[in-house]
Amino acid sequence: MTSTLDANILVFAADQSSSRQDRARRLLDWATKGPQVVHFFWPALLGFIRIATHPSVLSRPLSPETAEGAVERLVRRPHVRVDSEMDEFWDAYRRAGDGVSPRGNLVSDAHLVALMHQHGVTTIWTHDRDFRKFEGITVKDPFSARYSAGFG
Repeated sequence: MTSTLDANILVFAADQSSSRQDRARRLLDWATKGPQVVHFFWPALLGFIRIATHPSVLSRPLSPETAEGAVERLVRRPHVRVDSEMDEFWDAYRRAGDGVSPRGNLVSDAHLVALMHQHGVTTIWTHDRDFRKFEGITVKDPFSARYSAGFG
């Protein structure tokens, strides 16, 4: 299984006021320790910085330096790969959006799904139910009862 984590998991892991912090941190540690490779995509990493530093979103937002440092440490882990758009991305985006008609927040979700397809990533860990609208990926919510015993 190849997997990625959505920005919301990274935000929960960093948000000290969240009741989801512990589980999000455990997932992040599990996913990045190996031996499997976990993929991250720039839209999710930059989305984490955008959300985690926003004073209207978090009661105690991170400083830009703290958020950037968290991304820096994450992308330097040996079992982490950071991927970007490849040639023919627009076609991949259009295919990802077939049947969904992405607009609003679904545009960024379709962007991630297209990147997943381009890089052969099959699973996304997220608390965002909108990803279930897209075909060809498996969506796992780490906060569901299904994963109360672990993430393996």
